[in-house]
Formats: sequence, structure tokens, C-alpha cells
Amino acid sequence: MAVSIEDIKKLRHMTGAGMMDCKNALAETNGDIDAAIEIIRKKGQAVAAKREDREAAEGCVLSAVKPGFGCIVALKCETDFVAKNESFRALTKAILEAALEAGAKSLDEVKALTINGRTVEENITDEIGKTGEKMELGAYEYVEAPTVAGYDHLGNKLATIVGLSLEGIAPEVGKEIAMQVAAMNPVAVDRNHVDKAVIDNEYNIAVEKTKEEQVKKAVEVAIKKAGLNPNHFDSEDHIASNIAKGWITEEDAAKVREISKAAAEAKAANLPEQMIQNIANGRINKFFKENCLMEQEYTRDAKLTVGQYLDSVAKGLVVGEFKRVNLNED
Repeated sequence: MAVSIEDIKKLRHMTGAGMMDCKNALAETNGDIDAAIEIIRKKGQAVAAKREDREAAEGCVLSAVKPGFGCIVALKCETDFVAKNESFRALTKAILEAALEAGAKSLDEVKALTINGRTVEENITDEIGKTGEKMELGAYEYVEAPTVAGYDHLGNKLATIVGLSLEGIAPEVGKEIAMQVAAMNPVAVDRNHVDKAVIDNEYNIAVEKTKEEQVKKAVEVAIKKAGLNPNHFDSEDHIASNIAKGWITEEDAAKVREISKAAAEAKAANLPEQMIQNIANGRINKFFKENCLMEQEYTRDAKLTVGQYLDSVAKGLVVGEFKRVNLNED
């Protein structure tokens, strides 16, 4: 039977599928709208199966909050073109709203939620059928706290949520901290929440870096005592270049190699352990100040840390938890 343009438009409105897909589905089902919808949905499942091995590196990240609860949803796809599609963004928002309303606390729980009588996973499969791209829920995060605030960065690739320890905090205060998290990418709320393995690794790096610096200084002093410029001998490539330019001789290079070896060995064997530890601890403190949210310099006022700013808003106000989802590399 002939398929009317009105039925094609109706099916397209109901499914979001392309005009030709709608026409073909209606022709196959002799104009049965319900049967055509099932064909389009099955097509989405078939496309999803074919695209399983593809990488979904693009997508849309959104946050939402309600009293005491906030969440972030990241719906991923293959291309930025689809990520900017209104239907894709609308699905991301619908999933987010369903998760917020349910107070969902896991990715699996979100997948099982229903939107318009179908599960989130089924809705994603339907969207795959429209675009032909792989899609998946890439991330779900939530925070529970007396006050929760969120921030969606321009472009919808990055979103953050923060939980504050007191009720009744003005929304703009929470948003400022959520923006701080987006911009500065802290690793933890404070130093007490940094994983011990991370601290140990940073400390070991600090110790090795400090030892290398002490040895390098000793070598430079020894070269200067020999009446030569250490900057002319800081690498083999630099040495070769300076010899070619006539700034140093082969004899100078050989002499500096001997001096450097002797000075480095002597210093490495006699490094002051307490000084090394003190400098390394100083570097760890710097790491905390740069990477722990409450100790970070507040982006709106360099004279304050985030912790000091919050305490000025309300005595005892702190960040209890934060979440950050970013589809791009930091």
C-alpha cells in the first residue's frame, strides 16, 4: 500500500528516525504505525550491535541539583556532530532528570530507570538507531550534602557538583566552588583525603628530584672552580654544538666529563639526609596547596584559599565532597 507523507511525518515525530527509515518501515508494515516503531527500534538494536567495537569519545555532560542531592550524567557518542545534536542533548537531559528525581546512586540504577515507559538503555538504543553511532552512558556521579551546587562548563564536555557542609548557603557560593573544581581539577577535598599511594609516590618523586638538584649544583660548582662555564656543558648535544662554534675545545669537554663524574659521585655518596627530607616535605606541602580543594588559591581572590573563603561566608563551612566529569583531557 502507498505510504502517506502524513504517516511518515507522524512516525518521524514519534521516533526521531530519518524520513526514509520511516517510509521504509511503514511500507514494510503496510502502514501499521506500532509495527513500524518496533522495526525502527530493532534497527537501533542492530546498529548498536554493529558499533560495539567503536570508540565513543565525544558526548554531552550535564549536572543537576535538588535540595540535598546533585548528580552528573555523561552520555557518550562517536562524533562531536552527534554530541551537538538537539535530540542527543535532549536525551542526556532526560536521563539526568530521571536520575535526579530518583536520587540514583549507581550507573546500573540509572540504566534501569524509565523514560516514557522505556528503560534508559532502551532509549539510548533508540537514539543509536536514529544516528547510526555508538552511544553509551559514560559516567554517573552523585553527591549528597546539606547544600549541593553544580556547574556545566561551556560546550557541555565538563561538569562538576559540590557538597557543602551547611544548609541555607546561597546558590552562587556553591556555584563558585563548583567552578573552582572545574578550573583547578583538585585531586581531593583536603590533604586528609588524598590517597596514601599518591602521597608516597609524590614524596618519592620529590626526594629523587631534590637529590638530582643537589648533585647538579655540586657539579656546577666543580666546573666553575675549573674556570669553565657550566652552561656550555649541560648536555652532550650542547657540548657538540659549542665545540662546532669554537666556544669550547674537545680537551675542555673531556676535562668537564671527568670533573662532573667525580663531583657527582662524591656528592651522591654524601647527601645530607635531613635536608633532603625537609625539601621533599616542602614540595609535598606545595602539592597539597595546588591539588587539595580547600587549600587551593581561590580563583576569585588570590589572597584567600578556598577554605578561607568558605569560612568567611559561614563559620565552619567546608566542602564535604565533590565530583568532576570531563570528556576531554585536562
